[in-house]
Parts: sequence; C-alpha cells; structure tokens
Amino acid sequence: MKMFKQVILLGGILTVGVVSAQSSQMNNMIKVGANAGLAVPADNVSASAGVDVAYQNLITPGFGLGIATGYTHYFGKDNNGINNNDVGVIPVGALIRIYPKQTGFYFGTDLGYGFLVGDEKVASNSTVDRPDGGFYIKPEIGYHNKDWNFFVQYQKVFVGDKGDLPNQDYNVGNIGVGFSYNIPLGK
Repeated sequence: MKMFKQVILLGGILTVGVVSAQSSQMNNMIKVGANAGLAVPADNVSASAGVDVAYQNLITPGFGLGIATGYTHYFGKDNNGINNNDVGVIPVGALIRIYPKQTGFYFGTDLGYGFLVGDEKVASNSTVDRPDGGFYIKPEIGYHNKDWNFFVQYQKVFVGDKGDLPNQDYNVGNIGVGFSYNIPLGK
C-alpha cells in the first residue's frame, strides 16, 4: 500500500509538470557548473568544492532525464589527533528534474554510484583503508531560466561503516549551493 501511494504521488508530480510545463524550445542540453558546501556531519571533512557536468533531455517540457557526473573535492580536517586525508567523489548517476514552469522554481535529484578517490587511507596517521565508494544521491532545489540554474543541494555518498575509526564515523556528504550553465544541443 505504501508503494502504491508513492507511485500515485510521483504520477501527480509528473502530471503537474506536464500540464504547467515550460515551452520545448530546448530539449537537449549539456549542463556545466560548480558547487561548494559544508560537510555534514563534519567528523573527517570540513568543506567541499566541485564541478558538475550533465546531459539532460526534456522528455516533456516540464520533466527532464539524463546522466550526470563531475568531481567534488572534500577537504580533510584534523579531529582529536586524527589527521584525516582529503577525498574526492566522482559520481556516475541518473539526472531527474521537474520544471513546473518555463522559468522559476525547479527540483530534482541525481542518483547513482559515487567513486571515492584520493589517499588509500582514511587518515595519514591511521591504517584504516578508505572506502571505494557507495550509493550516491544529490537532491537539489533551485531557480532556473533558459541559460542558468542556481540551486541549494545535499550531496552524499553512503559507505556504511567502511572507513570508521574508533572515535570517528567516516562521512562524505555536504549541504551547499551551486550553479550550472545550459549549453543547448538543438531540438
């Protein structure tokens, strides 16, 4: 029953996107942008900065699907004598966007796998290995027009308890802001 309600809710959201959708002037585009954020929780990293690249196809004028990747760098921080290393995330995911109007508010998410890159150890003074990656999610909400998107995001790679130290949970996640520029590829 719970799944049935979720399917009905998703169908309603898509219907609203189709009914009040934007014009279909630009159906295919490459989105190139940047983001910055603060780590949450901030046990092993303090902040992040990254670049995003995505391809989006407007299935309907108010609903876009595509693929997304990029690179986000998380800056390691010292935590009670643990010298945490920096870590990078290279996501490979599906892009989902809903645009209720031609310009204005939009929301969506990227879902996929986040590959973790950088030093093999969690900290320079530790023998614990850094995880290789995990489930990646990046929900965002923002403002869009034909050329630009400005957004607030939450970005997270779920690694379970891999990389945890006795007094520190391993985390790769942030709350941040970003922007992207839309490069049209034609109708």
